[in-house]
Amino acid sequence: MSLTLDQVRWVAHLARLDLGEAELEIMTRQLSAILEYVDQLQKINTDQVEPLAHPLPIHDVFRPDEPAPSLPVDAALQNAPDRRGDFYGVPAVLE
Repeated sequence: MSLTLDQVRWVAHLARLDLGEAELEIMTRQLSAILEYVDQLQKINTDQVEPLAHPLPIHDVFRPDEPAPSLPVDAALQNAPDRRGDFYGVPAVLE
């Protein structure tokens, strides 16, 4: 399928693109080439091909999410610059 200059001009108008004549000619050639390639792909017989969501096998890289004991309060706050009891001390945002 080949596009005309007027069709590309209309698509550019819909996309709110201000293309010059030279750019319109380039876009006409490029968009026509893309549509011809898609047309080639549509002619391929894919009856025996299973649909897939991803071309590569996907595996989970994270460890299983299992409950584990937390750090003791003293270990978690040992490097805190300002410790207030069992909490981090932070400056007040609102007065």
